[in-house]
Amino acid sequence: MLLCAAANAGNARSSLDELLGAELADFPGRAGLYVKHLGTGEVAGIRADDSFNSQSVIKIAILIRAFQLADRKQLDLDQRIEIQRADLRDGSGVLQFHSPGLAPTIRDLLLQMVITSDNTATDLLIVRIGGVEALNGWLAASGYPKTRKLNRGWEYRRKLLTLIDAQFARLTPEETTGLQYAMQESPLFERYAALFVGERAAWVDKVRSPAARESRLSWNRRMVEERRFWLGDMNPRETGQMIEAIERCTLVSQQSCAAMKWMLRSQLAGSRRLPHFLNVPVAHKTGDSALIANDVGIVYARSGAIVMAFFVNGITGALGDAEDRMGRIAQRVVAHFDGAASRPDAP
Repeated sequence: MLLCAAANAGNARSSLDELLGAELADFPGRAGLYVKHLGTGEVAGIRADDSFNSQSVIKIAILIRAFQLADRKQLDLDQRIEIQRADLRDGSGVLQFHSPGLAPTIRDLLLQMVITSDNTATDLLIVRIGGVEALNGWLAASGYPKTRKLNRGWEYRRKLLTLIDAQFARLTPEETTGLQYAMQESPLFERYAALFVGERAAWVDKVRSPAARESRLSWNRRMVEERRFWLGDMNPRETGQMIEAIERCTLVSQQSCAAMKWMLRSQLAGSRRLPHFLNVPVAHKTGDSALIANDVGIVYARSGAIVMAFFVNGITGALGDAEDRMGRIAQRVVAHFDGAASRPDAP
């Protein structure tokens, strides 16, 4: 009987590996995927140990560490943080659109970091958990030695700005954010106009110049190919193990675990990725840029919870097409475990 069970598990694993290999063979970009069924223990992966630019998927590590510190009474999730102009960050999230002076709780910041991938919330939280080096030290000590946060969001943006002019290497976070808005011709730049007077007025002209536009054409490619412009370095296997730790509540309390899973299930981004063609709940976190579409999380299939960590860097076609492919692959993985019950028309 034991030999039969082992053979069946081996055959299932082999068929799942074959499924993933076939699906990713002609994927429009460099894709890595790790899958684990938490009920059966079946595991499969393609490029599961390769490094990828995490983009905002690295925020999962911040989420876990914050709740762990809260469990230890070293972080008060009900503390309110007043957000000033110097704290605001461009990119994803909604807090940048509010007037300075808003005072959300740390719990509110964690929620926004997850469901809208808010960059302002993320930067404020990084400080509250001890900074980037403290986070990386915790990751290594917790069994994730290859997972690292490489830059804060404004830091890699500042590095990109230095491709326009080397003097931008000395920009403050606030100046970096202001120039990003200037470059984008965003109305939000008006908040920062007073920073760019006198000699600094030339900085605005520089980031809006034809030469700057030419430089920006390479930025998306550099964010894939050059690690110094990555937000974080992650691989599908360790990321999947981190997601499993959330599901199994091995790093934080049951109460904190429930709060994290609720946030991940309340996700407002990436509906075209892992959840797209599924009719079961999904708790997940995305990571994005023009050529990057990552999505990792827990699929609550009928056969049990399935961890999926899907990284796609260097998309070669339309972003939407890549997202649809991710959704179809997630659907086929669930069908592998659930069988006919996973069909979109199933009751």
